[in-house]
Amino acid sequence: MEFDTPRARVPLSKPAISDHELRYVTDALRSGRLAGDGPFTARVVAALERGLAPGRALLVHSCTAALEMAALLAGIGPGDEVIMPSFTFVSTANAFALRGAVPVFVDIRPDTLNLDERLIGAALTERTRAVVPVHYAGVGCAMDEICALARDAGIVVIEDAAQGFDASYKGRPLGTQGDLAAYSFHETKNLTSGEGGALLINDPALFARARVIRDKGTDRAAFKDGSVDKYSWIDLGSSYLPSELNAALILAQLERRAEIKAARAKVWHAYHAGLARLEARGAARRPVVPAHCAPNYHLYPLLFPTKAARARALARLDEAGLDATFHYVPLHSSPAGRRFGRVAGSLAVTERVADCILRLPLFPGLEQSDAAAIIALLDGL
Repeated sequence: MEFDTPRARVPLSKPAISDHELRYVTDALRSGRLAGDGPFTARVVAALERGLAPGRALLVHSCTAALEMAALLAGIGPGDEVIMPSFTFVSTANAFALRGAVPVFVDIRPDTLNLDERLIGAALTERTRAVVPVHYAGVGCAMDEICALARDAGIVVIEDAAQGFDASYKGRPLGTQGDLAAYSFHETKNLTSGEGGALLINDPALFARARVIRDKGTDRAAFKDGSVDKYSWIDLGSSYLPSELNAALILAQLERRAEIKAARAKVWHAYHAGLARLEARGAARRPVVPAHCAPNYHLYPLLFPTKAARARALARLDEAGLDATFHYVPLHSSPAGRRFGRVAGSLAVTERVADCILRLPLFPGLEQSDAAAIIALLDGL
């Protein structure tokens, strides 16, 4: 059974928590082994790596932590430039700004809302060290083109796959095509440990150092493996380990991933079919999923033709007790974005999308009657 919390409104998202998660968290509590890198962590890593070969995974306390580790592993430093979209969460930029690098904001595609691969070349300079494609709404960026461009330019590809777990591009899981990648298991994501994430290391040469960075800059992992007789501080690092409670929760979620994804897909497809008329008359645009991408049904974003049209839709849903919302404030227009980053070219698509996007409630427990009500309210605009 799933546990419902009393609500007066239909929320934007809600984690799918069942007896299975409660059992595992209870087992972790009773074990008395609560710090990181215990048996639940090992089982999570094994489950993640089954789909990543030959890549490796490290469980961390957030996707933000994974991105910060990626910046360290890529050797990003003061004055370096890192290309990324402006239409993303602040962690994408913060991870590199913390190293003294300059986030370089490039526009997004008008269809998928992902980083526009056609604009990356013009943003390259002699200071460019990395490019960070962000897989928006669990739909893959143009990774073939991005990786080819990065190889030619001699720069690192770091996938921000915060929204991309259990989605794929041309049959390959998102997060497996760059040199490094970051997943999120935040409460709002498809699978959750409350706060949590994972770093994917697709370059084998980086794995040993990644373990050191994750464990406060020490070689404690090697000590636990028996390869050194004591551990000490050998590199930069921080405390990026999650607790066994987080690991127990995400393990249960991973074991239910097919069930959770199917429930999300049901809601997503109900919206997509029900809102076809809205798109046909030009009142809003439904999400675009290229044929070579298999989504994970993380978000259902609608694009309205104007900011005023979005406001009317938002007001109508709000009055009916249905939570919907816009999304990111573009980083280039934020105070910190203006201070730490720079813009490469026009960001007209980013600015229009930020003004016109509306996200609909999407979670496994959403009642079909609520989805139908949302469709009817929007169809009446």
